[in-house]
Amino acid sequence: MPQNIIRHEQEHLYAVPPRTEAGRDLAAAILRLRRAEHAQELRSLASSTLSNLDLRALRYLVQAQRDERSISAKDLIVMLGTSSANITNVIDRLVKRGYAERVKHPTDRRASIIVPTPAAVEQVERAIGSHHARLVEQIDRFDESEAGIAAAVIAQVAEALDALADEQRRAG
Repeated sequence: MPQNIIRHEQEHLYAVPPRTEAGRDLAAAILRLRRAEHAQELRSLASSTLSNLDLRALRYLVQAQRDERSISAKDLIVMLGTSSANITNVIDRLVKRGYAERVKHPTDRRASIIVPTPAAVEQVERAIGSHHARLVEQIDRFDESEAGIAAAVIAQVAEALDALADEQRRAG
């Protein structure tokens, strides 16, 4: 019984349910998607053998490299919302495992940037790539109209949640 509650807790709304059957189905689908995403994130984290913070840092490094941007330790502090001591430890671990290198900043001789290695790219793709590939595979099954409607619905829900987060931050 307790495992049943844990397994299905994320499928419940702590609010009045939507008025229509279709609305309730949509809410259930969104909650199921959240649960599936969370479960996949946990599997990805376990398979990576990295801590959550280390994997997030590695993802940011790989993404920055793909965007042809550089990231410093200070950038990682802001992106991960942690301390400089913690970031130093994260970077040290990633360097030790061969996932990152400290490189002199191209324009500031006093600074350095953190660059992912090819092993880091492989690790991120192994941990997250199949998840994202499956998402794209499913999205590509929709025709233009279906994809447009789904995108609009998801965007509206995301905007409402972002607005709530902003309101809660201001209320503080």
